[in-house]
Amino acid sequence: MADRFALVTGAGSGVGRATATALAAEGWAVALLGRRKDMLEETGGMCGGARTLVLPADVTDPAAVEAAFGQVKAAFGRLDLLFNNAGTNVPGTPFEELTAEQWLKVVAVNLNGMFLCGHAAFRMMKDQSPQGGRIINNGSISAHAPRPGSAPYTATKHAVTGLTKSMNLDGRRFDIAVGQIDIGNAATPMTERMTGGVPQADWTIKPEPRMDVAHVGKAVAQMADWPLETNVLTMTIMATKMPFVGRG
Repeated sequence: MADRFALVTGAGSGVGRATATALAAEGWAVALLGRRKDMLEETGGMCGGARTLVLPADVTDPAAVEAAFGQVKAAFGRLDLLFNNAGTNVPGTPFEELTAEQWLKVVAVNLNGMFLCGHAAFRMMKDQSPQGGRIINNGSISAHAPRPGSAPYTATKHAVTGLTKSMNLDGRRFDIAVGQIDIGNAATPMTERMTGGVPQADWTIKPEPRMDVAHVGKAVAQMADWPLETNVLTMTIMATKMPFVGRG
């Protein structure tokens, strides 16, 4: 039986799926949280026989999040790692053309959902024995430099950075280590459009390189493997040749 227990949100595809399988390969038991049960079950089937727990839930629903973490406690007895990953976006839209609906949709998942899951994990880690655990929030290189037409996504990822630092400070008393991974151009369904071209700083459209999403999963598993006395506060992992560093 595994003696390390993780929960991955947004585990049905992309970065969440890659991380869940990477953790499973390292011997973690992994709870898989996301909106679509069929996709979560598919991820579970890719975890090589590791112990998994499928948790269909909407991270924007406080009651659903509480119920899901209750299931984790009942099944695993404790939680050693939360990869706070679930996120969404809307198509690139000039700021003046954004709708309130688009803004609120992104904030609900990327910020409110991040808070709800982090809050539930924090309280569980504080109360369990032995006390403590690790929370890794999924930020973005947008937390450092935005793309044009990305106000909702960029604003929420900047907010996640502030949330990470606040959680880190508040968690120290309870051996809760909180960090963040900022990802650039991982090859997922969300970034498929990059191969055909995305807006640059001057609004020209150019294709951008991507990297294997499995590398992100491996990076999160590495962050999770440190003892709680050591923390990776921020890690940036990106496609080497993407246009992030330099003048835009």
